[in-house]
Amino acid sequence: MKLPWVPFLVGPTASGKTELSIKIAEFLNCEILSADSRQIYKYMDIGTAKPSLEQRQKVPHHGIDLCTPDESYSAGQYGQYGRRIIEEILSRGKIPLVVGGSGLYIQALVHGIFQGNFKSESLRQELKKQAQEKGLPLLYERLSQIDPETASKIHPNDAKRIIRALEVYMLSGIPISHWQKEKTQPGNFRPLFFGLWWDRKQLIQRIHARVHQMIEQGLVEEVQRLLEMGYSPAKHNALDSVGYKEIVQYLERKISLDHAISEIQKNTRRFAKRQMTWFKRNSQIEWIHVPEAPDWDKIAESIVKKIKQNV
Repeated sequence: MKLPWVPFLVGPTASGKTELSIKIAEFLNCEILSADSRQIYKYMDIGTAKPSLEQRQKVPHHGIDLCTPDESYSAGQYGQYGRRIIEEILSRGKIPLVVGGSGLYIQALVHGIFQGNFKSESLRQELKKQAQEKGLPLLYERLSQIDPETASKIHPNDAKRIIRALEVYMLSGIPISHWQKEKTQPGNFRPLFFGLWWDRKQLIQRIHARVHQMIEQGLVEEVQRLLEMGYSPAKHNALDSVGYKEIVQYLERKISLDHAISEIQKNTRRFAKRQMTWFKRNSQIEWIHVPEAPDWDKIAESIVKKIKQNV
């Protein structure tokens, strides 16, 4: 029995995935599964560019508002959740459309991800302390020596994943790359990848415009509410992310609002570059080169035609 095809729409932040996905979903009567590692958090709407309530009323969405900002949620958990959602959508005779820019979440859905029991809060805290006192590059160098395969897939500034890989090795004596190969199982579907590719200068313009739009929509007020609810970047990883940590600095009067906006734009550009670096490794992606003034209906129709040829 052949496995069903499941279409994926991927690309960097601000590339137009949400707008395009709504059009594709309406053409095909899809339900959308978000693959975004920040849209899972409740109360964080503007800074994560969640689909609007109007868009969610047009097309059923999954993978949004799964937990509060003080809860931990792993890519492995998302992979299990997302696979269940895909099966449910298929059982209703509809097409699941996976949309997002979180490479690790997409990997968890398609290939599975390590779900080992090698965890030690005390060891993790000790590694965090070492990173703060001696510098993250030292930990990254250590990981590069014991597990070069994993190190090559992790950004040198990704403290969370560097520490996690070291934690697994120090507890099991075996690199996490080995466990990932041993313990993962692919999903019960075949992915059909489409990616949005922009000229770099045009994408940067879109990123800058989006940041200003978020400010106009009330990002400062959203962050203020989160702080009043007791959430903070110091205690919760969800808020130690682009768009939130910079506004917190502004609210704490450490930087001006103009400086905060500039920092968000800079950090978002860097984030988009990391996303593209991840996706470029996936040879299955069919890239859609988006023009400066895109006709989203035309692009959606083109993708729908290709999906129909397979699904």
